[in-house]
Amino acid sequence: MRKILISGASRGIGKAIAIKLLKEGHYLSLGVRERDDLFNTPLDPKINNSDSFLVHTYDATDQNSSKKWVEKTFETFKSVDTIIHCAGIFKRTKLLFNDNEMKDIEDLWKVNVMGPWILTKHAWKYLSLSNSARIIVLVSMSGKRSKGNLCGYSMSKFALMSLCQTMRNEGWGNGIRVTAICPGWVNTDMAKEIKHYPKKDMSQAKDIASICSNLLTLPNSSIPFEISLNCQLETNI
Repeated sequence: MRKILISGASRGIGKAIAIKLLKEGHYLSLGVRERDDLFNTPLDPKINNSDSFLVHTYDATDQNSSKKWVEKTFETFKSVDTIIHCAGIFKRTKLLFNDNEMKDIEDLWKVNVMGPWILTKHAWKYLSLSNSARIIVLVSMSGKRSKGNLCGYSMSKFALMSLCQTMRNEGWGNGIRVTAICPGWVNTDMAKEIKHYPKKDMSQAKDIASICSNLLTLPNSSIPFEISLNCQLETNI
């Protein structure tokens, strides 16, 4: 069983992944902004009161929060061999943004890029000891192409994809394998304002959870760097 850090586990894709991996018996350390968000869910720490389950406060914009979470996880599990980065934010910032939207751009950068970067940095020495560590990053199809006018969000996801490539390069010799998962629309709260496409026809969070579960069973020699999935046909990528 793996010893896994999962960010953004209180909702959406992160929550679906955490629930599936919990059922499969992995050691889970969940990083969330508000512990209360997990109450009365399958991830409620009151229900999962064991040495293989940890919930820790995590703010992707706070380096100290990241460091404390990693250290507490190592102290509890005695090792860390997997990170699944699911924390992220969505903003509709356009190329010609208003002056009052500058903070939105800064937040996109801090959460979507620097958050995974810093968390990975803090866990790197532990991952390097495993010889078969895994880093799975929920990037987005917006990290592969810019569609429409979502300039700020797409910018952050392109940068995140670049970060994934560098993590792969840096970690390869120590057995660290990186996979960037790039979905289109997924039926989560992030897509709740999408009216032109039925939620039932979108990719489902539980299916992405199954992909992550399968990745954890593959040997170092067979880990894909990138997995793209989309509920809509795109012919220009």
